[in-house]
Amino acid sequence: MKKVLIVVVILLLVAAGYLVWAFKFRSGARREKGPKPVALAVSKHSEGFNESVAQVLADYYDMTEAFVNWDSLKVNTVAAALQQSLDSLKIGELQRDTFIYQSALDPLGNAKAQVAAVVSEPTLDKKRVALNSLSENLLQLFVIVKYDRAKMYWQECPMAFGEDQSGFWISQTDAVRNPYLGLKHPTYKAGMLTCGEPKDTINFTVPDTAR
Repeated sequence: MKKVLIVVVILLLVAAGYLVWAFKFRSGARREKGPKPVALAVSKHSEGFNESVAQVLADYYDMTEAFVNWDSLKVNTVAAALQQSLDSLKIGELQRDTFIYQSALDPLGNAKAQVAAVVSEPTLDKKRVALNSLSENLLQLFVIVKYDRAKMYWQECPMAFGEDQSGFWISQTDAVRNPYLGLKHPTYKAGMLTCGEPKDTINFTVPDTAR
């Protein structure tokens, strides 16, 4: 009788051990199948600096859309807002790195001059010439400071100023909405709205685990 009880106890212990092992193994397997934690992107710039750049981009994108719509009044209104955003850019934060700070001053100054030209030029054609230079200087600025809160796309229109005369702009998507030919071109109407293509991607957004 005692032998039978011993055997029963042993069997119960073995069964209990198996259940414990199976529970841990299966629960562990379920955890492994779940989504892995995503590393949060950590900017190397302050929140204030990033917000000031985001405002510059928002006003710039609004302005390019006004060009798409051939709306000179809206172009002037948003360009004036962009002037203020550029004046409010927290560039002083970059002084902790003298080389980056000094390198950023030139394209920033040029961008301010070109957005002033967008406002002052009397025709959309001349405003678009200023837009092209403005875009090139903003691109240079964002590359120098390595703005890491958003991806940007460098777009080209191969006939912005006539055949084989390209114009460039920055877009927040890779979809083409051409601010040089737009929706109301006197010859092409809206037929050339998507003329052009992304030439480059500006992307300094990196998760903190990869830094």
